[in-house]
Amino acid sequence: MFEVFYGFTATPFSRTIPTDKLYRDNDSDELIERLKYVADRQLFAVMAGDSGTGKTTALRRFRDELKDSKYSILYISDSKLTPRGFYKALLEQMGFESSYFRGEAKRQLHREIEVMKGVQGVVPVAIVDEAHLLGREMLEEVRFLLNFKMDSQSPMALIMTGQTELWDKLKLQSYAAIRQRIDIVCGVGHLDRSQSTDYINAHLVFAGCEKDIFTEAAIDDVFKFSGGIPRLINKACTCSLIYGAQNRKTIIDDRMIKLVIERELS
Repeated sequence: MFEVFYGFTATPFSRTIPTDKLYRDNDSDELIERLKYVADRQLFAVMAGDSGTGKTTALRRFRDELKDSKYSILYISDSKLTPRGFYKALLEQMGFESSYFRGEAKRQLHREIEVMKGVQGVVPVAIVDEAHLLGREMLEEVRFLLNFKMDSQSPMALIMTGQTELWDKLKLQSYAAIRQRIDIVCGVGHLDRSQSTDYINAHLVFAGCEKDIFTEAAIDDVFKFSGGIPRLINKACTCSLIYGAQNRKTIIDDRMIKLVIERELS
């Protein structure tokens, strides 16, 4: 569609961009290094940020940059997750049929993790996405899961990620015991104006663009609309490129951005 009109060799601002081609800055690099540290030391981390700021994208990059032979990524995203469902999902991803009873399933998980680490030399890294939607019972279970060998070590690396209300929930006094077990807190923030410009340019370079398409005034309006949230930047830029191609406009200016936002995104 618009790719042909602008001479792109790939689609910019899409979710399918390979992780090695993603926009990177000091903040995103630091986030990935912190997650790698969590995996290496088998720690418990919480990663939180507003919707659309790139948490799942960061997890994809983190996964792709880990050494496959040393780590096993176990990924769960279930808003209705229960403790039994948690153990069942982990065991099934490890290739085992889970016991029906929660207590036995937890013991089974611990046994299989010991074999994985001791015999295979593989460290399990459990990622629980959309964790802000989890209920109290599941969050409480995390405390018991990490209580291993008389609390002398963690059985696995555990990363819980979700929207900012996850951290707001964990700040409550009733979750103090869980909060005290958190080793690393990772915040995913919004891009500033300069970062937003670099983000847009990085996506255009990935698409094979060899010239400026968005004017500075257009980028200003994209930033104002998006608040520096990558998902909204993607949406505004994609809709503008579609509009530009339909109207044979080789340059996207602020008037076009305002029009697209008013008609399609407001």
